[in-house]
Amino acid sequence: MSIKAKHPKNSFTIMNELVLPNDTNTLNNLMGGRLLHWMDIAAAISAQKHCNRIVVTASVDNVSFKQAIKLGDVITIEAKVTRAFHTSVEVRLDVWAENIPSGTRAKSNEAYYTFVAVDQSGRTIPVPELTPETEDEKELFSGALRRRQLRLILAGKMEPNDANELKALFFKE
Repeated sequence: MSIKAKHPKNSFTIMNELVLPNDTNTLNNLMGGRLLHWMDIAAAISAQKHCNRIVVTASVDNVSFKQAIKLGDVITIEAKVTRAFHTSVEVRLDVWAENIPSGTRAKSNEAYYTFVAVDQSGRTIPVPELTPETEDEKELFSGALRRRQLRLILAGKMEPNDANELKALFFKE
């Protein structure tokens, strides 16, 4: 059975959260774990839109905090699938923090999450292919294979010598 390919826009998800006192540390900054939780939810929704299936988080790439997010800020998380592999998808997230009274909005984080599609028994199942449309989507799609190889190497599931696309960045033949 062939699964119809989808476009990144089909998985595009926007999630908003208001940073409340229970979300902050003693400096009134958003706790990193709370942001990661929200990012995981937004990314899972995006992955489920693409797969039309239950998905489970397989990996979270490096998440760096560019600036503190303050009590009262509104967080906007944008997520969309950047590439589909056989049973998994990579989801790109961009996080924005907005202080509504001051009218300021700044990018706080970006990250890549990987999800695996599963059936009701928890067995992996194939996912639809992804067909990028815009130049930005094509660039993210192209880089996804290198990011995947790096993830697999770091997880001990791939030998560095087998990561041909990743090696090509460093070594010319």
